[in-house]
Amino acid sequence: MHGEADLVDQLVGAPGARVLDAGCGTGRVAIELARRGYGTVGVDVDGDLLSRARAKAPDLCWIEGDLAALGPTVAAGPFAAAVLAGNVMIFTSPGTEGQVLAAVARRLGPGGLVVAGFQLSGRLSVAEYDAHAAAAGLEPVARWSTWDRAPFTGTSDYVVAVDATATP
Repeated sequence: MHGEADLVDQLVGAPGARVLDAGCGTGRVAIELARRGYGTVGVDVDGDLLSRARAKAPDLCWIEGDLAALGPTVAAGPFAAAVLAGNVMIFTSPGTEGQVLAAVARRLGPGGLVVAGFQLSGRLSVAEYDAHAAAAGLEPVARWSTWDRAPFTGTSDYVVAVDATATP
């Protein structure tokens, strides 16, 4: 139920740290991370989904916005991590994947993590994702086929990609 939050919690390991739930939908991951002590901000382009998130957790910060076009002061960092769960990367407008990763990466502090999980359905390959991540200044940390860290193989149909910003 909370595999995404479990993994982010394990990777960040610092309740109190800020986490951006990019493409938060109804807020399931942000709400669970907040329950665990993280400062969370949720961003989503769908106002109806955000209304449901606000109804469930009115005290959290919910922002309506397009991840590919966020202004520099919207959901301003620094964040210790950003999670893009629920296939966010393949639900973005085609051709904006690099913009999304660049916008998210700009909001991270040094050593900040981007944790993205998505179906490998032909819409976006791991190689394409990795190229967008590198262009955004992110370095690969890990690749798994599930949120509970099952090994990623050439036959995996899902990837959980963890990338980090450079540390000074």
